[in-house]
Amino acid sequence: MSDLTVVARESGLHKGLTRSQAVMISLGGAIGTSLFLSSGIALGYAGPSVLVSYAIAGFIAVVMVFSLSEMAVMHPAAGSFGAYAETYLNPWAGFVVRYTYWFAQVIATGFEAVAAGIYMTYWFPDAPVWLWSLGFALIVLFVNSRSVRHFGTAEYWLAFIKVTAIVLFVILGAAHIFGLGSKPIGLHNLYALPGGFFPHGAHGVWMAVILGMLSFVGIEVIAVTSGEVPNPEEAIPSALRTMALRLFLFYVLALTVVAAVIPWMQTGGSVTVAQSPFVKVLAISGIPNAAGIMNFVIISAALSGMNTNVYLCARMLFSLSRGNYAPRWLGRLSKSGTPVGAVLLSGAFILAATLLAKFTPRAYAYLQGVALFGAIVVWMIILVSHFRFRQAHKGQVLPVRMPFFPVMQIAGLGLLAALLVTMGLDKDWNVSWIVGVPWLILLTIAYFIWKRSALPRPAVLQPTAP
Repeated sequence: MSDLTVVARESGLHKGLTRSQAVMISLGGAIGTSLFLSSGIALGYAGPSVLVSYAIAGFIAVVMVFSLSEMAVMHPAAGSFGAYAETYLNPWAGFVVRYTYWFAQVIATGFEAVAAGIYMTYWFPDAPVWLWSLGFALIVLFVNSRSVRHFGTAEYWLAFIKVTAIVLFVILGAAHIFGLGSKPIGLHNLYALPGGFFPHGAHGVWMAVILGMLSFVGIEVIAVTSGEVPNPEEAIPSALRTMALRLFLFYVLALTVVAAVIPWMQTGGSVTVAQSPFVKVLAISGIPNAAGIMNFVIISAALSGMNTNVYLCARMLFSLSRGNYAPRWLGRLSKSGTPVGAVLLSGAFILAATLLAKFTPRAYAYLQGVALFGAIVVWMIILVSHFRFRQAHKGQVLPVRMPFFPVMQIAGLGLLAALLVTMGLDKDWNVSWIVGVPWLILLTIAYFIWKRSALPRPAVLQPTAP
């Protein structure tokens, strides 16, 4: 067995991300297209009780990200949770989780691109969605083919735009609700419409959790950046400290404004979505050009999500290559320290996913269902890996520590498993199983074929020096 650590095996990536960029990237990872666009579908499922749905999804996300960050501080590597699964579970788990996450992020980038194309119809209603989607995909591929410093700068400002916009949206919405400068509309829409706060009961709340989960996918980027940020033992805890507050602010408060201003029956309610409810709120606010400005912000959010997803895709392929689980050329770095081959291969698949919008108006729903299946499987493996991580480091002082272990992890795993079952039984979401289960079977077959090759076994992960 080689004495190389995974950190050494994945060396060569430049530590070009600053601490502030890492924090803002982790912020941006938690605010994507799903908040701005899919929240309309979630409101259709649950009505005002969507706030409960997103609180449940936020709980799962916090459990996952704290568990992951414990491991990331000890083992800063681009392969992140794939490397942890490989070490603390087995090589099959590491193989499956990295390829599944790559697949999920390729699909997620495709639906972010489709969403961006949908947003552009606000200004250009006759232009084909797929053409805009293709153009946006090419832009983020170009950014990611350059140095990580360029990626960090672009993502910092894209995330800054959407964070600032959400804060202003909440302030503006609160003023509209309570009548600061205009006639108050109050909170009537939250409880006094037909059905009250829970118009579709517990079933509606639970179905909206699926959309809430989709919104939080991407926060795991905090661990993947640990291999390209100086002093991850400081940067990662810094990004974590205000995670719960951010999630509350960006999701619960923003959705409260949407649900209070627009009757939930008018926000969507089907798997085909045409316009962001955030744009609808500002369109009726009476502020000149407010809706157009918010539409621009939401497009920035989509580009931010795509930018981060391409980064994640490339790092997963890079990690697989360095572990001898993928062709060696995917592990080669440019002079700027970027795995350009991994970026380009991921880009080819992203463009294919994007072009699905040309063939069906339900492209967004199909893509998000498949992406969420892969993300839930990955999150479950992260939590199981964390159980083994804690066993291996029992009694040690950890720089970051998840409170209430193992109760929180068990609750998170149970909720994730229940979501998977729900998606498999629901006609609008079962496409996730139709694609996801064969994918896992094919990956398992590919792993055992790969295992029989003459390639050397990858090195085990060892903690870095404190």
